[in-house]
This record gives sequence, structure tokens and C-alpha cells, in this order.
Amino acid sequence: MVTASVVKELREKTGAGMMDCKKVLTETNGDIEKAIELLRERGIAKAAKKSDRIAAEGIVAAYVTEDGKIGTVVEVNSETDFVGKNEEFRNFVAEIAEQIAKENPANLEELLEQKSIKETSKTVKEVLTEKIATIGENLSIRRFERFESNGLVEKYIHGDGKIGVLVELENSNRELAKDICMQIAAAKPEYLDRNSVPQERVEKEMEILKVQAMNEGKPAEIAEKMVQGRIGKFYGEICLIEQAFVKDPDIKISKLLEEKGAKIVRFVRFEKGEGIEKKEENFAEEVMNQLK
Repeated sequence: MVTASVVKELREKTGAGMMDCKKVLTETNGDIEKAIELLRERGIAKAAKKSDRIAAEGIVAAYVTEDGKIGTVVEVNSETDFVGKNEEFRNFVAEIAEQIAKENPANLEELLEQKSIKETSKTVKEVLTEKIATIGENLSIRRFERFESNGLVEKYIHGDGKIGVLVELENSNRELAKDICMQIAAAKPEYLDRNSVPQERVEKEMEILKVQAMNEGKPAEIAEKMVQGRIGKFYGEICLIEQAFVKDPDIKISKLLEEKGAKIVRFVRFEKGEGIEKKEENFAEEVMNQLK
């Protein structure tokens, strides 16, 4: 039996109508991933998009050394958005970003065991525990990335800590690097170029595009040619260097880099709370529980 909550979840992920969602869920015995594929094959959902509801609170912060050779980006989560605006919390996250840049921990476990660069008599874990006690909420260092380069590393923070970007370039200046950071923040590329996209991801997309074409009444050989034409749009959405430049949509990022003689080596984009399920709270019920 297909429940209303599953139909609602599919609607939020695809933007398709309720009846369409219910129909494909019935056909797929409630399998949401298969239902998404079915909707896309029928042209009802253009893409499987995630719900806009961001799960965790907190902030993303970044740090780059003055010479632009080392940079970090880190996400630290809290229970409420109020803490994300707390100066003590924000200072702590900034210190963690700097700690990662200077001490180069291999992973989160090693980071927590390092001596704090700001409070040298304590470990990062001990400082974190103290912040939890003074701020009054559970805090968690969720993830980080660190780039070290002979070229240039640049950072960008958007939305007061909602999105953080780190990029490494060769033969670049800071102005271009900042533009690339803003491109990544706005356009959400998943990969640098076509060679970075996993083959199974490409094959799955081509399969969906072929079924779409055949559902339009095209014979198999015509559908194959249509897929080759349409796969370019897919790459243009998920590959950074194939995206249209947000400041000038008439040129691609690849062309911009060519004109500047620069090259993107790697990038990372963190969005606060992405991929974490948020616990839904009933405010009235919470107040009543506290009064009991």
C-alpha cells in the first residue's frame, strides 16, 4: 500500500503531480528511486531534485592563508539556527577552520585529538565539549576539506555561512578565483569535467533520455541520436567547466579559463545540513511537554 507520506516525499523530490506520483509508486511497489526514474522517463519530472528543507543548523566557514597556498572549509552543526548566529559559536568555527589549515589533520578523529591552536592546554575535543556546555546545545564538527597548492587557493562563503566553497587553480589571480567560487556556489556543479563523471551515472542518464525519446514516438535509431544531442545538456548542468558563466551566460567556464590562461585543479562545495534528515518538531507539543 502506498501511503500519503511517501506520495508527499516523491512530490517534494520531483515536483510532479499527486496523481502521477501515486501511480508510479503503485507501479514500483513504493520504491521511490524507481518511481523517480519512471517519472523522468515519461517526461513528467525533468530531474530528481532534493527537498529544499535543509536538515541541520550551524554554519560553514572557510580559511585561506595570506599567500593563498593553503585553504580549508568546514561545517559545524548545531541544534538551532539561533546558535548559528551566536558570536562565540561563529568564532569557534572560524578557529576550527584555521586549525585545520595549520595542523593538517588527516580526518575528524585526528582533528579532535589535536591540541587547540587557540587554547594550547586543551584538545579540540575538550574545547568543543566546553562550547557545548556554555552554549547549551549539542555541537558537531561534521566535515572538512583542506587544499594545499603551488598555485592559488580561494574561498567564498555565501548566505552568512549557508554555503562554503573552496577552489584550487593554476595560473590564476584572486579576481578570477573569486568568480569561480561564486560560480560554484550559485550553479552547484557536481564534477569538474566529463572525465570526472562516473560512467554508471552517464549510462543511467542516457538510458533515461532514450526512454524519454522513445516515449515521444521516435524509433530506436532516432532516439539514439537524440540522446547524443541531449547528453550535452546533462554535462552542462553538472560539470563546472561546461557550465555557462553566471556573470556572462554567453560564454562557458572552459572558454573563460582559456582566455585567462588558467586551470581549475579541484573544488569543493559545502551546503549547511545537506544530506541530513531534520527532526520535525511540533512547537505546541514541545511547550506542553515542558510545562508538565
